[in-house]
Amino acid sequence: MDLTILYRGPLASCDYDCPYCPFAKRRDSSGQLRADRAALERFTEWAAAQTGDRLSVLFTPWGEGLVRSWYRRALTELSRLPHIRRVAIQTNLSCRTDWLTESESESESGADLGTLALWCTYHPGQTPYDRFLAKCRDLTARGVRFSVGVVGFPEHLEEARRLRAALPSEVYLWVNAAEGRTYTDEEAAQWTTLDPLFPYSRHPHRSAGLPCRTGESVISVDGDGTVRRCHFVRAGLGNLYDGSYRRALRPRACPLATCDCHIGYVHLETLPLYDVFAGGVLERIPRGSAEVSQGQQIGPLRLDVIT
Repeated sequence: MDLTILYRGPLASCDYDCPYCPFAKRRDSSGQLRADRAALERFTEWAAAQTGDRLSVLFTPWGEGLVRSWYRRALTELSRLPHIRRVAIQTNLSCRTDWLTESESESESGADLGTLALWCTYHPGQTPYDRFLAKCRDLTARGVRFSVGVVGFPEHLEEARRLRAALPSEVYLWVNAAEGRTYTDEEAAQWTTLDPLFPYSRHPHRSAGLPCRTGESVISVDGDGTVRRCHFVRAGLGNLYDGSYRRALRPRACPLATCDCHIGYVHLETLPLYDVFAGGVLERIPRGSAEVSQGQQIGPLRLDVIT
C-alpha cells in the first residue's frame, strides 16, 4: 500500500510569535515536551516497521519541530529507510542545519537527502532577512531539497521580492494567501508575479461532495495514533497502532463546504496539483520548479477549478 501520512503530535511551542499565525501559542512544559517526544518516537518506530508498505510522511507540528532533537532524529532515521518514499517537515528554519549532512551521533551518518525535504517559511519581523537567506544558501550548498515561502500580507511584499531575487531559480518561492484576506486583482497580480501558482491559494476551494484522496491514500495522525482523513475533518477513522484505520480506507467525497489550506486542497482530485507538484507534493515543490520560479506555467492554469 502507498500511503501518505500527515503527522501532528502535541508539540505547540514555537520560538516565533507571528501575529497572523493560526497555530497555538504556548510554552510547552517539560512534561509536555516529554509527551511529544514519546509520541513521535512511537510513530517513528511504527513507520520503520511498515516494510510492506510505501510511506510518505509530512510532519506538520503546531510549533517549531526542528529546534527539538527528536524531530531532527526522526527525519534522519526515516529518510534512510528504503520503504520511505519521502519525509518532510514544515519549519521556520530557525534551527541549525548541519544535522542534515552531519551525524549527531558518531555511530550514524546524516540524512538521506534523496528522501528528506523541507517546507520552509520566511516570517519577516521574526528573523533577520540576512540570517534566513544564509540558511537557505546553506541548504542549497548541502544539496537539500526545499521550498520557501511567505504569507501574502502587503507589508511582506518587498521582502518577498527581495528573497525571490536572491534565491536560485530552482528554489520555488510559494505565497500563501493570508487567512480571511480578500485580494484585489491588482494585489493578486503582484503576488502571482512572485508565485505563478498563487491563484490556487487566493480563494478557498469549493470541496463539498468532491472526490479527495484523503481518507483513501492520505491520512492525518495525531500523537495518540488517532487517524482522520485530514487535519480539517475531525471524524476518526480508527487508530494507527491497532491497525483499525486500514478497514476504513476508501474513496471519499469531502464533507466540508470549502478547503483553504494547501495541505488539504492539494489532495482534491478535481485540482491538477498532483501533476503540478509531481514528485514534490509534501515539500511543496512543483515539477519544473525553475520554470515556475521564472513565471512559466506547467501547462494551463485551470481557472475553472480554482474557486
